[in-house]
Amino acid sequence: MKKLELNEGWVLHRLKGEKDIPAVVPGSVYTDLLREGEMEDPFFKDNEDRALKLMDEDYEYVCNFECDESIRNEDVVLLRCEGLDTLAGLTLNGKMIGEADNMHRTWEYHIKDELKDKNELRILFHSPTKFIEEAYKKAPTRGSEDAMPGFVHIRKAHCMFGWDWGAHLPDAGIFRPVSINAYSKLKLETVEILQEHKDGKVTLSIDPKIVLKDGDNDTESLMMETLITAPNGEGSNYVNNLNEAPLEIEIDDPELWWPNGYGKQPLYEIKVVIKDASDGEVFDEWNARIGLRTVTVSTNKDEWGNEFAFTVNGVKIFSMGADYIPEDHLLGRVNCKTTEKLLKKAVFANFNTIRVWGGGYYPDDWFFDLCDELGLLVWQDFMFACAMYDLTPEFEENIKAEFYDNIIRLRHHASLALMCGNNEMEMFTKYRTWITKESEVKDYLVMYEYIIPKLMKELAPQVYYWPASPSSGGSFDDPNGENRGDVHYWDVWHGDKPFTEYRKFFFRFVSEFGFQSFPSEKTVETFTDDEADKNIFSYIMEKHQRNGAANGKIINYMQQTYLYPQGFSNVIYASQLLQADAIKYGVEHFRRNRGRCMGTVIWQLNDCWPVASWSSVDYTGRLKALHYYARRFFAPVMVSCEEEGELSVEKPLNWLPRPVPTSVKFNVANESMNDEDVTLFWEVRDAKGKVLRREKEDIHSPALSSTWTEKYELKDLDRFSQYVSFRIEKDGEELSSGTVIFTRPKYFKFEKPVLSCRVEGNKLIISSDVYAKNVEILNENEDIVLSDNYFDLNAEEKTVEILEGKAEGIRLRSVYDIR
Repeated sequence: MKKLELNEGWVLHRLKGEKDIPAVVPGSVYTDLLREGEMEDPFFKDNEDRALKLMDEDYEYVCNFECDESIRNEDVVLLRCEGLDTLAGLTLNGKMIGEADNMHRTWEYHIKDELKDKNELRILFHSPTKFIEEAYKKAPTRGSEDAMPGFVHIRKAHCMFGWDWGAHLPDAGIFRPVSINAYSKLKLETVEILQEHKDGKVTLSIDPKIVLKDGDNDTESLMMETLITAPNGEGSNYVNNLNEAPLEIEIDDPELWWPNGYGKQPLYEIKVVIKDASDGEVFDEWNARIGLRTVTVSTNKDEWGNEFAFTVNGVKIFSMGADYIPEDHLLGRVNCKTTEKLLKKAVFANFNTIRVWGGGYYPDDWFFDLCDELGLLVWQDFMFACAMYDLTPEFEENIKAEFYDNIIRLRHHASLALMCGNNEMEMFTKYRTWITKESEVKDYLVMYEYIIPKLMKELAPQVYYWPASPSSGGSFDDPNGENRGDVHYWDVWHGDKPFTEYRKFFFRFVSEFGFQSFPSEKTVETFTDDEADKNIFSYIMEKHQRNGAANGKIINYMQQTYLYPQGFSNVIYASQLLQADAIKYGVEHFRRNRGRCMGTVIWQLNDCWPVASWSSVDYTGRLKALHYYARRFFAPVMVSCEEEGELSVEKPLNWLPRPVPTSVKFNVANESMNDEDVTLFWEVRDAKGKVLRREKEDIHSPALSSTWTEKYELKDLDRFSQYVSFRIEKDGEELSSGTVIFTRPKYFKFEKPVLSCRVEGNKLIISSDVYAKNVEILNENEDIVLSDNYFDLNAEEKTVEILEGKAEGIRLRSVYDIR
């Protein structure tokens, strides 16, 4: 196979004859226009509205390139486009060579007859907004009202047309590589690798799929050479006739791949080369890295229903992670480095799982390479979300090609744990939420319970398929039920329920639950330009809030929890604490019930523009309080406290009788592969941090378990001025800690803390003279990353490490300052 990359010499212009501007490929229309000063920053203030109008136009990319005879003389010459977004017509040297209408596919066009020494390639992208407008008039198929009407009619990331966290910015362009590929004998299209784990050995079945040029059926003369390089660099070479494929290779003493927190992530390099058996001429090769592991999902029956647990190498994993959405509305800004930074933040927070949500696009290869390296199990949705689809013959042919491209591209990755048919459509179809005709119900079943599982069985038999999220297994059978399958739980937030509501449920696997907050003030300043904008009910702040009345919802929860916050900065701080505490309530409860619940995937990890949302990492990469909380509540060995107090009482404040019980019950959740013998220390303290009662208990915590203490009644505790601190230690080292109060923070009689910070090299020593809750450490640019933040101090000092950023202009505050 000979290859010519077309990644230079591109220009872009509007079809209306305007000037050419330099274009970067891979990239996008918006990124090129912005870089060349042809549009304003679409994220600033309300520039989004003007940026959206730009997509009413058609745009054309042009590349002039030379191609030498060595490529032109091959029998088969293909133009390969790995990502065209979305409605495109392609011409080479003035002749139409093909069209594209699906950003999720790889497109190939035969160009041998059109290719010359000097060439001009034109790719014309038609307006996506005009297309969906006209398509919706013809067929008003419906979906989420947060997106523009008609978005279901185009195989393009749905969230580009708006979502309840996303802007209306349907970018376009060549967002993945373009190349010319040529051959005279064959191309090696893909290689299927299956694994059998038995008796401490792994047998690999390696099966190449080749495409011979038309009229050539000779495979007898072909040889397959396979090189396997172990993690230690040692290589093994295997040669056989292609007709003997699949090749089976036995690996003794295999190094197994594990998710983050359960072991290491050794990767084996696989290189498959197809050669001429007589003279050794190389025709094509395929390279990949794999991890030796088994991954499936256990749905075995148990006393509560059916479990739902990722099972890796026979070990049932408690999934801890978040939902991943596209990283940027401007696709040209996303690259391996941006993704690496984000996924390393996930590992920082002790994630072992990432769910790729179905309203975006299938991530690039580098995303999965990084997940392989970092030990992040990937739940991969197919790209359907919150919408109905009309399964015409043309649409079926289009999506089948999309499925094929992505299944064979992703199936070998160690990190790929599950592929899921869609986001929320089984549930919404059952509820008839967006149904316009009954055939859409039939089409749902055909797509997700026939077409995709059939392809999965054929192309990726060792990758687990799940029909929808949430689902109990399909066929509209209680798709969001508590006792089977996975759940999206939104009564806390959308349903305005209190945080304690989580403790009423024992879901088997929670694949979505979340709570909103505002991004960092410095992030807000990237889209505002005056103090008037810095009000959560201002026009600009509400333009950067896509969940309807969500700002009012945040204030409603804030009113229940804190004193009235003065100043914009305090509102942001309080909102982030609300978000962090809400999710903490849920995660700790679910981890305490390991075995019944086997996964908590938070909505959501990241943002695609600066916005108020459910993310734990805002668009600029700044960490919200939730992300630091996640580092603690996803710790491999974690102690938590199930307290009774004010929040346990469901009666309003002034209804009588209204007894308020006060008690504590501790739990050690051990998600490591080792038994742990730890010591629990807990104290009753007053608001100054003075110890009033001290207790100690040795706890044996088996691997992969949840261990409870007895319940301790605290009948004499004054809930307004006393609290409980707790921690677990092993060999004198603190593993996990926390505090609980027994009333709402707004009622607790916090002493005014004297907070101080001193810098010693790459460490900060933070101290308080009294009990200080949720101590926040910010630097001048609010971009410092620390080993811990938003923690409690019991009239003590704590040392944290600076991981990123500079210790300049350090400022501190605690819950006491929310007033």
